[in-house]
Amino acid sequence: MNGILIIAHAPLAHALRSCAVHVFPDCEDALAAIDVQPNLPPEETLATARIAIDQLTRTGRHQGVLVLTDMFGATPSNVAQKLVDGVTSRLITGVNLPMLLRSVSYRDEPLDALVSRAVVGGTQGVMQVALTAPQNQPRRPNEYPNHDDQQ
Repeated sequence: MNGILIIAHAPLAHALRSCAVHVFPDCEDALAAIDVQPNLPPEETLATARIAIDQLTRTGRHQGVLVLTDMFGATPSNVAQKLVDGVTSRLITGVNLPMLLRSVSYRDEPLDALVSRAVVGGTQGVMQVALTAPQNQPRRPNEYPNHDDQQ
């Protein structure tokens, strides 16, 4: 089983963790979150992240750690790049709730497979929802004047 560490701008990391634990209560021990505060030096966040990874792997229950951050190039991602080794830990940026829930669901798979599943879950969770007419009723002209091209 793999552990999952979320590093994101405050309060996103803990909010995502809370959502995942709400859906999958059994994942609480495998899921850690670090909210990056705006006034905290990156070195302190890195030290906290190292402790979190050590806690996830120390017990031996977690073979690897998947690190999820909110945005490439920002402090959470930059900290995570210094943290992961590419062997026992991997990094994915652009975390969203579908990605996290997919990661939690497949945390028993090998780390390579988990990374693939997480990326697919994140991308499949992003979609445009078209505005459509109610079932069996034609749409009237100018009913939605600002949404004509969203079919």
